[in-house]
Amino acid sequence: MLSIDIHRWPEALTNLGQLFAYDPKAPMLFSSGLFWLLFIIFLPIYSLLKGSKWKMVFFVVCFSLYFYYKSSGLFFLMLIGTSMIDWTLSHVIDHLKHRGLRLFVMWISIGVSLTILGYFKYANFFMWNWNTMVEGNFQPLDILLPVGISFYTFQSISYVVDVYKRRIRPTQSWLDYLFFLSFFPALVAGPIVRADYFLPQIEKNSYPTQNEIWGGLWLVIVGIIKKALIADYIAQYNDLIFNEPDLYTGVQTLMGVLGYTMQIYCDFSGYSDMAIGLALIMGFKLGINFDSPYQSRNLTEFWRRWHISLSSWLRDYVYIPLGGNRKGTFRTYLNNFLTMLIGGLWHGAAWKFVFWGAMHGVGLAIHKACRPVLAKIPDNFITAFIGWALTFIYVSLLWVFFRAADFEQSVIIIRNIFIDFDWNQIPQFAEARPAWCIMMGALIVFHFVPQKWADGVQAMFVKVNWSVKLLVFIVAVQLVIEFMAEEVAPFIYFQF
Repeated sequence: MLSIDIHRWPEALTNLGQLFAYDPKAPMLFSSGLFWLLFIIFLPIYSLLKGSKWKMVFFVVCFSLYFYYKSSGLFFLMLIGTSMIDWTLSHVIDHLKHRGLRLFVMWISIGVSLTILGYFKYANFFMWNWNTMVEGNFQPLDILLPVGISFYTFQSISYVVDVYKRRIRPTQSWLDYLFFLSFFPALVAGPIVRADYFLPQIEKNSYPTQNEIWGGLWLVIVGIIKKALIADYIAQYNDLIFNEPDLYTGVQTLMGVLGYTMQIYCDFSGYSDMAIGLALIMGFKLGINFDSPYQSRNLTEFWRRWHISLSSWLRDYVYIPLGGNRKGTFRTYLNNFLTMLIGGLWHGAAWKFVFWGAMHGVGLAIHKACRPVLAKIPDNFITAFIGWALTFIYVSLLWVFFRAADFEQSVIIIRNIFIDFDWNQIPQFAEARPAWCIMMGALIVFHFVPQKWADGVQAMFVKVNWSVKLLVFIVAVQLVIEFMAEEVAPFIYFQF
């Protein structure tokens, strides 16, 4: 007869409490088992409450705040505080008639948001640089960066600016605004959602169609494969190269650079696919965030395809307010440069990110300057290939500065490729790491598949019997288990 030892209940409850409490060493990820357990519980309750907008909103906000607590601990309280300040100030802006006062209140809101972001993300960076100039004895502050603070700060700023410019009206309910700011699929790593696009969906509160549910599930499966299978697996080799670049040959280093180029794409676009898919299952659209960026033939096209939500945000809230292309040729180039400089600093509080952004700004300016000449060159396969190759090489080399620990290691890595390169070592590398090479080759092939083919596969998945869908899901999970590292690595963009 089965007996239950009631004396072990306190221990069991303690273990259960620890499982659901915040653990800084194991933040909750989309690719973690706990998240999917909670989401499976969440979804039927969400469906039952969907008929009542305020009940649905309240429930999703509670789940989103708990999700953020599991990702960043008590910083979820700061998210609540930010939402209260910006929602209140947005109503003040909306009621004021005098343009100067409205502008003043808008800058108060932006100032508060940027001050909070600046303290957590840039305080040590600026203090370190100041102490370097005055030769002081700098001791870094013990500051823990809240996950996703850059993403929800940009969303909040765009909301306040749009209210000021009368593009949108402020939400009547603070809870609606908190829903927009804390929506868990997009909370910690984007996409950066615009209020004018998302808020009407809350108000409409539509049920997802069957096609949206299955299409969302497909995106989740694709995202898991990109992140937990491909990105995490190829990262194991890439990390070896970037951690100790002195130990490797030019061929090995080149493979590490190409590996990271594809890793960061799979990691971030995989997260975006999961976020967009989860939202779609819930009946919300977040918009596309990646559009096969490594197919780009020039740098301008690359930034229209890579991290689209950030690129469009920088265009609308930085580049255009700076003057865009309305102030003459020189100002156009300067505005491009400054916008990318800010984009680089947004990615991280280090000079390597500033350099990365600045060089993208330089590349964009050069491309714009060369447009009159490029327009005279015949558009054929050869010129398309040359344009693609130059763009891919430029982007890949700049990823070295993005990933490497510092400038010194970046220089070592690039020097290894160009000085210590031997073509004869390529077969040896392929023989030593066949799984890595096969995975990279398959990834490159699939990246260049026409979008209509990818859409066709998704449409087939939506239409097939549920048993086939289940089989696809099981195969995807089994592949992840087969190739996964000892533990699931955090998403790269969590640190931004």
